[in-house]
Amino acid sequence: MPLVIGLGAVLILAILYMLFRVGRLVDVAKGKREEDVEEGTNNLQAYLLLLFMVVSMVAFYWYSFSHFDEYTLPESASAHGRVTDGLFWTTMWITLFSFSIIFVVMFWFTFKYRYQKQRKAVFFADNHKLEIVWTVIPAIVLALLIFSGLRAWSDITSPAGENAEVVEVVAQQFAWTARYPGVKDKELGQVNYKMIDASNEFGLNLADANTHDDFKSLELHLPPDKEILLKIRAKDVLHSVFLPHFRVKMDAVPGLQTHFKFVAE
Repeated sequence: MPLVIGLGAVLILAILYMLFRVGRLVDVAKGKREEDVEEGTNNLQAYLLLLFMVVSMVAFYWYSFSHFDEYTLPESASAHGRVTDGLFWTTMWITLFSFSIIFVVMFWFTFKYRYQKQRKAVFFADNHKLEIVWTVIPAIVLALLIFSGLRAWSDITSPAGENAEVVEVVAQQFAWTARYPGVKDKELGQVNYKMIDASNEFGLNLADANTHDDFKSLELHLPPDKEILLKIRAKDVLHSVFLPHFRVKMDAVPGLQTHFKFVAE
């Protein structure tokens, strides 16, 4: 079905191109030059372009805000989630504002400076003030967004406190398993990927006494209002830990242990 639609689209474009070429050949046969533009037709196209701008802008905003709730996550259930949500929506509003300005200016300039026989285009090589403005302002805005994001990233990937609840999350095709420390030592034992086999799925180093009371869970049970440190690793390929309600998103990388620190609420 997609192939049929694609071939149909190509056929329609080919027909339109042939009609355009036939029209140009007719103009050449009549001795009509390219610069001979009919004023009425040119103005009509300019106003139609302006109408398209208004209709498309209204349709864009209507669809975006009428379906807004379908594409947003529920309220954050973690402390750092409110920070990341704030960064996301700040970026979104800046992008939306910039898009609207550029969209309107692009169509308005096309309309305002449409071809007119009595008007000649003004040429200037450059405008240093204009170039400084549209370089410096975006640079400042992007720098603020980047440094704010780096600060949030540094916070969630920094070392956890001594009283943090530590849980190891292990990824493999096609399952996730969690390893919790024992109640007595409250410390995860050492692991070695070379020790992974059918009877030692975590690769526990049994010479380490801290591994003796570690236990496996197929579910995550997280205490509220307490710092949680997820130690993440993968046994085969790249995976992604995603807890959307807590705004937790981190890759599980083979051969590399990643981590994510947060407080569930």
